[in-house]
Order: sequence, then structure tokens, then C-alpha cells
Amino acid sequence: GDGTERLHRDTPLTHLFGDPDLQFLLQGGDLLKVRSPSWKKTRYFKLQEDCKTVWHESKKTFRRKQTFSLDDIAAVRMGRQSEGLRKYTEEQVEIRCFSIMFKGRRKNLDLIASSEEEAKQWVSSLEKMVSRLKNLSCQQKTEHWILSCLRKADKNKDDKLSPSEVKNFFRLINIDVEDEYAEMLFKKCDKSNSGYLTGEEIQHLYELLTQREEIDVIYGEYARTTGFMNSENIVDFLMKEQREKATLEDARRIIEKYEPDENVKEKKLLSKDGFLMYMQHPEALILNSDHTEVYQDMSQPLNHYFISSSHNTYLMEDQLKGPSSTEAYIRALLKGCRCVELDCWDGSDDEPVIYHGYTLTSKILFKDAIKAIKEYAFKTSDYPVILSLENHCSVEQQKVMAHHMNSILGSALITAPLGQGMPTEFPSPEELKGKFLIKGKRLNKLEAIYASEEAADNTDVTEEDDSGESDEWKKKKLKLAKELSDMVIYCKSVHFHGFEDAAQNLSFYEMSSFKEGKAVGLAEESANAFIRHNVDKLSRIYPAGTRTDSSNYDPVPLWNAGCQIVALNFQTNCTDMDVNQGRFLVNGKSGYILKPAYMRDLATDFDPITLTRGDWLKHKTLHVMIISAQQLPKVNKKKSSIVDPLVKVEVFGVPADVAEKETNAIENNGFNPAWNENFQFDVYVPDLALVRFLVEDHDSTSDNEFVGQYTLPFNSLKMGYRHVPLLNKNGDLLPSAGLFVHIMVVDA
Repeated sequence: GDGTERLHRDTPLTHLFGDPDLQFLLQGGDLLKVRSPSWKKTRYFKLQEDCKTVWHESKKTFRRKQTFSLDDIAAVRMGRQSEGLRKYTEEQVEIRCFSIMFKGRRKNLDLIASSEEEAKQWVSSLEKMVSRLKNLSCQQKTEHWILSCLRKADKNKDDKLSPSEVKNFFRLINIDVEDEYAEMLFKKCDKSNSGYLTGEEIQHLYELLTQREEIDVIYGEYARTTGFMNSENIVDFLMKEQREKATLEDARRIIEKYEPDENVKEKKLLSKDGFLMYMQHPEALILNSDHTEVYQDMSQPLNHYFISSSHNTYLMEDQLKGPSSTEAYIRALLKGCRCVELDCWDGSDDEPVIYHGYTLTSKILFKDAIKAIKEYAFKTSDYPVILSLENHCSVEQQKVMAHHMNSILGSALITAPLGQGMPTEFPSPEELKGKFLIKGKRLNKLEAIYASEEAADNTDVTEEDDSGESDEWKKKKLKLAKELSDMVIYCKSVHFHGFEDAAQNLSFYEMSSFKEGKAVGLAEESANAFIRHNVDKLSRIYPAGTRTDSSNYDPVPLWNAGCQIVALNFQTNCTDMDVNQGRFLVNGKSGYILKPAYMRDLATDFDPITLTRGDWLKHKTLHVMIISAQQLPKVNKKKSSIVDPLVKVEVFGVPADVAEKETNAIENNGFNPAWNENFQFDVYVPDLALVRFLVEDHDSTSDNEFVGQYTLPFNSLKMGYRHVPLLNKNGDLLPSAGLFVHIMVVDA
């Protein structure tokens, strides 16, 4: 019918119907799927007509529906780049190989095409479609999604919707409506009284459903020019409601960029559609768009920053028996992690391996991990990466480690202090851009080099590690290869013997690692001493050995104590990881966040627990109104299950600021629930505070289920009416979902 066609015509992906890449994918073809040396089977792959889902045949009957969405693709890589292809295929097929890497925990898809041309065509076509989907506006994503639900609902594919098909359509878009309401909507749209909706009537249903009353009200308030907004009205709105400095020039740019109707644009006006497009664009969201770039001073010493850090980075799952993989390093680095951990042990054929010692976790080659790190280190951030070595290797294999790092990382590896003479403080992230630093044991003090003392060739060092082994093991002397020792410049691992001892005897580059329990104790009992210690030294915190399930701990109290390297299990989806990603969401996702000035001053009196008076006390009141949500995903894939959403607003920070409030649950509506509930929070130390919006599916009989969340630093909140994007458990954007809120921050 012409209604779906009209929707169809206006959906950006379908503008491409003549596009050769799209045609290639819609036609599809045979590819060899590789799972193991003996499991290589031909499967037919093709893009379905929603232009978003890839289907492939499966020989197992119970797996009829083997599909994945283009939205789930993290990257498509040409060649034998994945672990599987390197392990299970020969070098001569390199040019015909490619891999599809997925977000979340889904396994890679390793494929071989029949020719190099065909492999290249698959890779470039998939990449093009994935990037197209990514760049759709929020409204376009909604249209695209609703269109695919309409198609699914039209069971007999006659381009008409019967009353029962409309009811089915509502379920697909996550609303459960009373029969009377469904009937009323149906009658309202069935202008021809045919008992079916076709063409324009379907379009009308779409418009009724996507109408945003709350946006209509705000728009109506400011659209004072023949029912439209002119430049002055826009400036008025931005300054009064959004608390932004705005000029007529800004208003004209908004019209130029967001007004979809050319006639309206010509008159220099903004329609309601244009207004909504602007409100859903990243520049108008809740996160201050200036903070999406690097906006902090990056020329301070490295230890003046919080650094995004991962624990046992090689593990994909738990700490005892799960797989180790180079893929885990790639995922952490792409998430902005700047400090990764390598547990090194002697392997066969003189090749060191990485795994969690004394456990059943699988092993990967040290050199493969270094290659993966080298390739992905600077894709998300240009700033330095610290390789935290936990070294259990013999002197011989330590020499091999040093050789691999030298040959693979080359000039990007820091092997001598920057500048002339003995340094007295860390270089800055800016000076270290694109560089790797090694954290590990060193045979002697750096000062020794400048005093031109000849270092002994292989000296005894007592090794400490994270794995919670017996003291007997720890007392064993480990030999340290001079080649490896010499690579440790700015991050020399030493034992901690108290803050006084550290202040008197340790150089700035000598750093300690603290087990979570010990660190939390210090952060609670001697927070100010810990903060002062971290003004000129680095501290690394790691999870307790009892967390064998790779669970995490709350990083906030440790940041409050000035600890820079608070290492979390990046492979685990949890609140702690959401908060970590929220902390590092800003400053261009560089993985470095500058500590407040009062945490970079040796004489500071700041104590996050007692909160005496000082520069850090900037008491604010945060007013949040949770207005509505749009297109929340189903938690439960069952057709009949509809979410009952509620929203929690959580504040993290110094103990005085920690708080949580929640809305009522709304029954059976994930499509466009409205709350209009107000909350108020006192925030005393805004520099260290974070705000988290959490949407849950209410369940009266058991725990609520996670739907989506978004966490950001308090100081990056924008005021006024704002859309809040939502992320799934894995931290990836939910395509069309969001919250609509009103934010006000006032001096208390």
C-alpha cells in the first residue's frame, strides 16, 4: 500500500535501493564458516529486506533462525585477524578471509569467501551499511524500527492491517493496550470503514503513535510566529529553558541544520519536526557536547589524572576456568581502557604465555597479546597505554618478552626518561601521546643510571602479585632479566610500607598495588593521607582474589582518595563498570580525567569523609524531573511480555552525596511511558559526583530487570529539557530508546 511505501520512501536506508552494496547484501551468497580445524562448512548469508538483519542458513533444524542485526556488529576485519582464523586456517587463504566482530559477548564469525574480490565486497558492503545505520538520526531509527514492526505485523503480507494485526503490531513495539483503546485507535484511522488499514491510514496510525505531547507543549510555548518558531523564539527557548548562551546566528544554524521541510527552512522558521530533530541530536542531549572532545588540560604530570584501567585484561569471563583471548584486550582498549594487565608465565618452545596462573583459564601467547595491543591501543584514544606486567617467567623467557615488546612496539615503547637528566616528576599524557609505558619490577633505582653505576646482570627480586598465593610462593626469589628491567622507567612496582615510609623513601616513579580490601580500608580511615600520597605517586587498586566470578567493586571511594589506576574486570557488565564508563565518558573518551586542583596539592586538607570547609565544598541542589521515555526495548523476548518501566536516579560521589530515588512503575508500556515525577538532591562535592539514570522493568515477585542506563559526571550535565540516551548492559547505545527529563542545578 502507498502508506507503507510513503514511510518506506522516507526511510533513509531505503533511499539506497539502487545502491550496489545494498543489492549485493540483499542477494547474499555462500561463505565458508570456520569454527575449528575440522569444522569448516559452507553457509548461505544474506541481508533481509528490513535492510538491518543478516540471515544465514543453519543445518541444525532447531536453529532455523540464525540471524544477527547490523546494529550488533562492532567491526568487520579483512584477513586472518581473529584468533580463530589465525589458529585454524593456512596463510595462503589470508586474502579470502574476513571476520565479523560483535558487541557484547557474542563469538566472532570467521568466514572465507571464494575469492579476494568477494571477501573485499562483503567487508566494504557490511562496513558501509553499519556506518549508515550508525549515522541515522534518532527519528530515522524510530521510523526504520516501526517500519520493520509493521512488516512483521502484516502476517499475510497483503499490505493491509486487520484489527488483530494492529494488536500484534502494538505488542511488537512494546505496548500492551486495552482492547477498547486499540479499537478506538483503529476506528480513528480506518477512514474508509473497510475494516482494514491501508496506505495513508497506516501513516496516520504511525503519526498518532509517535506524537510527543510533551514536545508539543514546549514547542507551542515558543512557536509564536504563525505557529512556527523563528530565530528569536529559538534564542528565547535556549536562554530561558536550556540556560545556554545563544545568538541569532546559533538559531539560524539550528534551522539550517535541522529543519526537514525546505519551504519552512526558506522562511527561516523551525517546524515541530525540526525542533524534535534538534532536541534529539547529540549537541542538545543531557551530556555537555563540549565535553565529548578533549577539553581538560593534558599537560599535567600523568599521576594527576584518573586513568581508565582493567584487571586481568586477558580474561573473557571468570577468573578460574574461562577463556583467555587477545579479543579481550581489543574490547577493553576500544572501550577506552588505558592500563591493561598481562600475567606472564613460561610457555613451551621458549614462548611466554599469558593466563591466570594456577587456574584452568586457557593460555594465549604473550607476543599475540602485544600485537593485538599495538594494533588497537590508539583507536579510541591517542593517550598513553600502561602495560602492567605480572611476571612469573624464567630469566630466559623474560628476555623473549623484552624482545617481543621491542620488536612489536618499536619506537612507541618508552625505554628511557624523556628530556635531559634525572626526571623529578611524571611526563604528561600530552607528551606521551601514542606511547606505551611498562609497569613492573626494576633491578635498581633510575637514579643509578645517572650515577653511572653498572647494574648487575640478573639480580634477585622478591615478586608480589595479585593472585593471592601463599607467602611461601611469594618468598621465592625470582630472577629478573636486565633487558626487561631496563624497560621499566616511570612505573616501578614496589611494596607499600605505609604513607610515611613512602613519603621519605620512594621516588615519584615507584608505585604500589593495593588489593581492594586494603585500599578501601585506607580510603575510609586515612583518606587525606592517601590523597596526599597520590599527589606525587601512582596507586593501582585491583579486585579481591575472592572475586573468582570476575565481579567488581565500587571504584568511587578510591577515586575520592585520589587513586589513579582503579582496575576493574572490563568483561563484566555491572553498575561499577557503568560508573567507570560514565567517569571516562567525557574528555574525548581519552581514558584520562584530570583530578580536581585540591587533589593535586601536597598540602591539601581535603577529606571526602569528614568534608571540612574548603574549595571542594560547592553545595548545589539538583532538581530532576523524569518526564517520559521512548521506545524502551523488551527485556523478555516473548511476544506477550511488555515492560512495566520505572526510572531510578542515582548520585555517586563523596559519602554525603550518595543518594537514590525512583519513580513509580508504569504498567505495560515500554513505547511511550510518561511519569512527570520530580526529585531533588543535595550535592556537596560536584567535581567528584556522577549521576546515573537507570530504567528497570518492575517485577513485584522478584528483582527488577535491567532495561537500560546512562551515567555521566555531574559537571557535564546540561540544564533544561534534555533527552538522555540509554545504553544496554554491555555499554552500547540502544538504537531508538531514551528518556526525556528536565534538569536544574542551583547554588544551595
